Amino acid sequence: MIQDDQRQKVTQFYDTHPINEKQIIQKLQLQGISIETLTEDILKDYDQDHYGGVEANDILAQKAGIKSTSYVLDVGSGMGGPTRYLAARYGCRVMGLDVTESRYRSALRLAKMVKLNHLVDFHLGNALDMSFADDTFDVVIGQETWAHIPEKARLIAECTRVVKIDGIIAFTDVLRQGVLGHSEMERLQHEMAIPTLETAEGYGQLLTESGCILLEQEDLSGQWAEILTQRLEMYRSLKNQTIEKFGEDHYQKWDDTYSFFVGLFAAEKLGGGRLVARRDSTGSI
Repeated sequence: MIQDDQRQKVTQFYDTHPINEKQIIQKLQLQGISIETLTEDILKDYDQDHYGGVEANDILAQKAGIKSTSYVLDVGSGMGGPTRYLAARYGCRVMGLDVTESRYRSALRLAKMVKLNHLVDFHLGNALDMSFADDTFDVVIGQETWAHIPEKARLIAECTRVVKIDGIIAFTDVLRQGVLGHSEMERLQHEMAIPTLETAEGYGQLLTESGCILLEQEDLSGQWAEILTQRLEMYRSLKNQTIEKFGEDHYQKWDDTYSFFVGLFAAEKLGGGRLVARRDSTGSI
């Protein structure tokens, strides 16, 4: 399972993240949007803390074949932006799983605000030791959070275990693309709670070894390099709010860290990818 030290690193990273529940609520209020009448159609433009926004959600949903009868597990669901969006957009049931309590609590509150409790639920738990029964979900998804999870083989095995036979695992993640120096990997571990990175080929092999058939593998590196540059500017636009909540030292530390992260994409040492696989009816886990 995820060890306490890694859990603490991930928790610290997201507890002090510039995008948080308070920031979302403040932005809504500044734009004159009432929390009392908030809907998912409005909230979706403020709570998507992953690369590509709702368009990325739709691409993943379409590739995974998500429909109204699907039961979906979002592994690393954070504040639940994609979880709520998929439920509202496709009418499906979605379970969000996350290890960070502050994100989990925010996800519950935001779901209640937009009255989606009948379709979405959230579970505070460990992706390497899920409490869900075998063959529970039709689809398992993830978006850029699996980089925080060590033991990628165990992660993929758990995702395969809880998805039904012929069910789909579809995810995007930060990937190792070039050679990372020791100091660069140390910074990623210490500053961004990224303990290990897999390659696209490595993920494909792990899926195959877990009893899945790899259906698609797409390189998103160039697209993400542009998105990340834009996100760095967006984070900088939140400077005053970040300083107010966490202090100026934290803002500067975050800016240095994210600039470093964006630089690794520009240098093609990090990349991104989307993988889609189906649990094989003839395979075993």
